[in-house]
Amino acid sequence: MPLNERHLAAFADKYAWQIPFDTGPRHLAGPGDARHVTHGLAAAGWNTVSDPLSAEIVLRSPDLRHSLQFDPQSATGAWWRMRAEPSDDGPGWYAEFGELVPAEFLAAVTDALISTPPQPADPWIPVTAAGWHRDSKSTARSPDSMCRIELRQLSKFQESPSWHIETSEPNGEFSGPRIWHAHLDEITPTHLVTSFLTALADPSPLQRGMNERTVHYSAVQKPSPLHPQQVVDAHTTRISSLRTQARSARRKQTKPATTPAKTNPARPAARR
Repeated sequence: MPLNERHLAAFADKYAWQIPFDTGPRHLAGPGDARHVTHGLAAAGWNTVSDPLSAEIVLRSPDLRHSLQFDPQSATGAWWRMRAEPSDDGPGWYAEFGELVPAEFLAAVTDALISTPPQPADPWIPVTAAGWHRDSKSTARSPDSMCRIELRQLSKFQESPSWHIETSEPNGEFSGPRIWHAHLDEITPTHLVTSFLTALADPSPLQRGMNERTVHYSAVQKPSPLHPQQVVDAHTTRISSLRTQARSARRKQTKPATTPAKTNPARPAARR
């Protein structure tokens, strides 16, 4: 289903009278609004291929290579699953995200998937720049120690380690019950991992409603300097930008290759 003005108007109606509250740290802000993810993909031409009367939502990219599944009935705690099928452009990969992962983190990944990939960057750079504690070369934890990033080798048959991010309840020196998790396998493109970790470690707050049910009890909320309309405008501007990027990418893919101008072959000299 293509994104239309009715969808954007429904988003605006929700936030028109909701006073935004700066909520941090980000990993405790709760899932927020899933439309940060679904609106962006729909604007880029992704199509809904799931049953419209089902709680499950499945979106698929125009080239049919990528898919995103949202399943609130999942028994594994992974409500979001992202897949890429193997193709000439690269191998297949898989990523999953738990119920309470902020939608803005996942939107950072899907936005990066839509945009032209930048030069690969070390995913640890935004983490260390934000002041997270590096326990080792393969682990880091947030300043409040409730969120942990780990490069983990799942088995001896795995060529490279995969990324595991987990936010847990505090429990002294040990982690308590899990709040949310994210897993990006070892083949997930580096720029997508970097986008997720950049959004995760960003010290700026996320906007949520006051006393929103899914905001963690230890998160700090205070009135935001943003007005409700500014929140709506930021969403609309981002969606417009993604739509423009997607159209530009499609034009490049469909643009016919230019062929060199034909040159007239030299004619043989006329016989006398």
